[in-house]
Amino acid sequence: MHHGAAAYASTARITATANPRELEASLLLKAAARIQTLKDQWPGANGELSQALNYNRKLWTVLTTSATKADNPLPLPIKNNIANLGMFIFSRSLDIEIEPAPEKLAVLVSINRNLAAGLSGRG
Repeated sequence: MHHGAAAYASTARITATANPRELEASLLLKAAARIQTLKDQWPGANGELSQALNYNRKLWTVLTTSATKADNPLPLPIKNNIANLGMFIFSRSLDIEIEPAPEKLAVLVSINRNLAAGLSGRG
């Protein structure tokens, strides 16, 4: 099976069976894994750096937008924390795009993994 088709099939299975928190955790872990792989293979995988950062930014755009909507039942302090994390992710991603360095990737991986753990009830 082609890699794209395999990825789609995997995502479709997750989407069909997962609750929203599980899906968010799964996507955060996927983004973290992509970024960690780039960090581990530095500088060999630099061609994919922009793609991985863009995927992570898109994911955080959805998470931040959804969490901070007026009709979202989350308490205001949690909404503010998610918004602040999103702003940090966007800022750090831009910094990495301007001056790529593997050590800058660790915090993105850590944030995604920790939030995924919290969403999964493991945090």
